[in-house]
Amino acid sequence: MSIAAMPELNQKMKSPDLEDAYRQFAPMVYRTARAVTGSAEDAEDVLQNIFLKLIRQDYSAGLHKNPRAYLYRAAVNLSLDILRARQRRTYSNDDVESLRSQGSTGGARFDDDLHERLSDALANLEPDAAHILVLRYVHDYSDAEISKLLRRSRGAIALRLFRLRARLKKALGGTTGERS
Repeated sequence: MSIAAMPELNQKMKSPDLEDAYRQFAPMVYRTARAVTGSAEDAEDVLQNIFLKLIRQDYSAGLHKNPRAYLYRAAVNLSLDILRARQRRTYSNDDVESLRSQGSTGGARFDDDLHERLSDALANLEPDAAHILVLRYVHDYSDAEISKLLRRSRGAIALRLFRLRARLKKALGGTTGERS
């Protein structure tokens, strides 16, 4: 997926200074990571890890060429890695019992459970599919805007979004998050 064509992601870094890059792009990185992971703590970890990696190594060509797009892509990819790692974690019997005894089946617990299942389903998607969903539902791009950015037909994007929503609905067991 080419995000270099995205107008607000195609902004040149004003200075090669990492501190300036942090000030300029940290809110976008955090917002993107928070949307993908659903967790403020995970989003902070993503933000910190991205900039720590940049401190420890030389800037890549992608960062110099298009820093906003580079950091956006890094935020989505690292967020997906966190979700996948969370899926692979195994819990001991004590952990499972403490989770069962923690709360009621009230609204907050329902939302937490739904969000956890949504995060798991998102982690199982390929990165391009996750990018399309983030562009559509986090950054509120229309199908037409996404099709221009990805240089695909609007119909192809609409079909892909339809299939992705169906896949997520199936993964969530038909739960849409709406309560009667």
